[in-house]
Amino acid sequence: MIILGIDPGYAIVGYGVLEYNGYSFKPLGYGAITTVAGADFSLRLTDIYNDMQTVIHKFKPDVMSIEKLFFNTNQKTGIDVAQARGVIVLAAAQSGLKICEYTPLQVKQSVVGYGRAEKKQVMEMTRTILGLKSVPKPDDTADALALAICHGHSSSAIRYE
Repeated sequence: MIILGIDPGYAIVGYGVLEYNGYSFKPLGYGAITTVAGADFSLRLTDIYNDMQTVIHKFKPDVMSIEKLFFNTNQKTGIDVAQARGVIVLAAAQSGLKICEYTPLQVKQSVVGYGRAEKKQVMEMTRTILGLKSVPKPDDTADALALAICHGHSSSAIRYE
């Protein structure tokens, strides 16, 4: 199974693509989609959509694992992230991908074994699980890889046809 992990945002969208065979993960690619600060927001969304389609077509994942949104104090930022997340989900849906959502608590539990783990612990465990020399940068990329790992650990009983 090829899993595309996504950490949604409108300035930076982290992505990580892993192959999972039920026992181990193999990184196929990871990085970040970035948009130009100050650019018209609709153009930023267009860039995210187009770049997401490029990632999907390049790696041909079976499933997308994406972070569930939650609103903290800044609702304007939350709404903008939700719009970016919408174009990401649209790109995945148009490509026929199954879309699975996970909370930060679920990701921490799956990757570290402790739902209240610190971000640094999640990043280090992600690096270890994937056998990487260093934690991928930016942080959004490492978060996306953790989301992909979470889906692999959560989907062992799910059949993909």
